[in-house]
Amino acid sequence: MSNIDCKLIKYFLHLQKIASMIFQQNLKLLRERLKISQEKLSAELSMTRSALNNYENGFAEPNMATLLKISDYFKIPTDVLLKKNLSKLSEKALADIKEGGALDITGSKLRVLTTVVNEKQKENIELVPVKAKAGYLNGYADPEYIKELPRFYLPFLDSAKKYRGFQIDGDSMPPVPDKGYFIGEYVQNWEDVKNGRPYLFLVKDEAAIFKIAFNKVKKEKHFLLCSTNTFYEPLKVDVRNVLEIWKFTAFISHEFPYSGNLLN
Repeated sequence: MSNIDCKLIKYFLHLQKIASMIFQQNLKLLRERLKISQEKLSAELSMTRSALNNYENGFAEPNMATLLKISDYFKIPTDVLLKKNLSKLSEKALADIKEGGALDITGSKLRVLTTVVNEKQKENIELVPVKAKAGYLNGYADPEYIKELPRFYLPFLDSAKKYRGFQIDGDSMPPVPDKGYFIGEYVQNWEDVKNGRPYLFLVKDEAAIFKIAFNKVKKEKHFLLCSTNTFYEPLKVDVRNVLEIWKFTAFISHEFPYSGNLLN
């Protein structure tokens, strides 16, 4: 290992240590501001008191799913929890953050996408069947969960981009039929979501939603999601509830998407 590699490793470890120290201080500060005990907070976050105590004292670090849960509970963005010493902020500045002053409309601050590669070091397309959708909502940030999903590879897709497959449940998006498979490209920057194009959204408490998207985030802080089946009403999704966005690339179906009559 070269001296440059060693310096880079030391630098990143230093940054990780700083983020860990800031997080533990912020977690304790936020809990004490609410005047609640470790017991009560750990119960509300569905974790043990000892785990919470370890986070507050720097004996352990939360995984991404737990970090997002803490972020959602206190209404503080994850990057703020890790980078900014909240004890140095005024009450007004902290209130502004909670009210959306630090709202991330790009999705870039939320997390790094969890993925796996095959034996040739090429990224797999993980498949999320209908039965796995509820679990995906809880495990999308867990490498061990992603590793257990079925995987396949399509050589004609751009190797520089990340794709994932989702089985569709319902009849709201013809010509993609019920139980058909959506193949989506990961959207790194949510500002790139184009109006009138099909996307799949992973949304808190809603699981995966496949719709035609209209991007109203900059002015109204939400996406408007519409079905190609006009029987279904449009759906507003607050940007703060969005976890992932996947742009439609292809679909796979056992049915031929044709509704006409060739016998006429």
